[in-house]
Amino acid sequence: MSTSSTSPPPEPGVARLSGRAWGVLFVLCGAIFLEGIDVAMLNVALPSIRADLGLSTGELQWVMSAYVVGYGGFMLLGGRAADLFGRRQMFLFWLTVFLLFSALGGFAGDGPTLIAARFVTGVAAAFMTPAGLSIITTSFEEGPQRDKALMVYAGTAAGGFSIGLVVGGLLTSADWRWVFFAPVVLSFLILLTALALIPKAERPDRSGQRVDLLGALTVTGAIVLLVLAVERAAHTGASQTLGTLAAGFALLTVFVLTEHRAAAPLVRLGIFRSGSLVRANLAALLFSGGFFGFQFIAVLYLRELRGWSTIQTSLALLVIGIDAALSPTLTPKLVNRFGNARVIFGGLVLAVLSYALFLPVGDDWTYAAMFPSFITLGLAFSLAYGPLTIVATDGIDEEEQGLAGGLLYTSFQFGAALGLSAVTAVNVAATDDGGSSKALLNGYHAALLVPLIAAALAALVSALGLRGRRRVTDGDASPAVAESAETSEAAR
Repeated sequence: MSTSSTSPPPEPGVARLSGRAWGVLFVLCGAIFLEGIDVAMLNVALPSIRADLGLSTGELQWVMSAYVVGYGGFMLLGGRAADLFGRRQMFLFWLTVFLLFSALGGFAGDGPTLIAARFVTGVAAAFMTPAGLSIITTSFEEGPQRDKALMVYAGTAAGGFSIGLVVGGLLTSADWRWVFFAPVVLSFLILLTALALIPKAERPDRSGQRVDLLGALTVTGAIVLLVLAVERAAHTGASQTLGTLAAGFALLTVFVLTEHRAAAPLVRLGIFRSGSLVRANLAALLFSGGFFGFQFIAVLYLRELRGWSTIQTSLALLVIGIDAALSPTLTPKLVNRFGNARVIFGGLVLAVLSYALFLPVGDDWTYAAMFPSFITLGLAFSLAYGPLTIVATDGIDEEEQGLAGGLLYTSFQFGAALGLSAVTAVNVAATDDGGSSKALLNGYHAALLVPLIAAALAALVSALGLRGRRRVTDGDASPAVAESAETSEAAR
């Protein structure tokens, strides 16, 4: 999507978007905001849901896990479906499914119904999210224009999660069912706007191409089993976890063999020859694991040890949402000046600093003592998330943009599941019996090492992309060209 021909040429490195382009971006940002706010609101509503429906600990865990399994398991298939069946069609259809099953969750009168609704909602998000991302990456010209759009998109995603923490607390105080009904209203408004603003496009030409059903079944089954194993690692025995992992890796092996021989593979294995794409996905997985694992432990610390209310905890963590303001404003300027790789590396180093600052947390810390860690994490997220999205989709052919988006969000979701399970397992193992403040604090201290190590590994992975890169300066003819040259050089 290009700027109007009557507009003056933009200054070097500055992207100017037309009114229609902003409209399309607004719709897609609304969808990713919806996904973020939906997850965050449910997090703070879980205790009220448990009390009202009389759920066991296992059932309550599955209210969250069902969404993660559906989302992470079907994301790669969802990304490829956008390329094969049309991005607009997939986005609109699965947004409608998201709306309907969010409503079902609000009306649920028992645990199994709620869990089933959350699973299908996760599947809907798995198809909707990469379709929306690929609409951006194929509608906006590669370079400053697309980078600006992706930065706004990243900031909106972050804002949805941060705002959801507060809104979820407010809605839950009235009735937890509003945590499900509110996304229904928002979904309906986004759907109406999307129908009006997202331009229709011809269906992709699939003549002579067969849908890779075996590849779709094996990779979806493999990811579902792997996410399931990670998600349940802290709640089941070692033999069951290892058995699920073995089954997942067996299906993954079948998938790789299938794709190697398929005439029209679901996932072209050659896409992994891109060093920047592989690094971006590995860094995204590790960064996501650390980010969600840290927030989980921080919430436990504030709620269990300090006795803070849901609203107090939500407001305390709201400062992390500074990334919603910085992602579309500060980060694009830094990317234009230094390039994506250096900005990502800086963000990951800040994540390491954030977790290190919180590591010695005590049972009497004031909020002023916690604030540096939270604000640093918000800055880290604003620097890392958007540029990772750019690098993971940059230089990929248009017909594989949905696949690239699916790979990235699979990495984010699998990383989140891995991080949450790892911090939970370490926390449980390190917490002494008795439930004293000291015992709880010992468990938190041990668990906080997990996000610290994950962020350090992510920084190490991203540092590999800095080798041989030249500095991008204001004197360069084009930041987009310079960044493209850096990406090509790093991929060699």
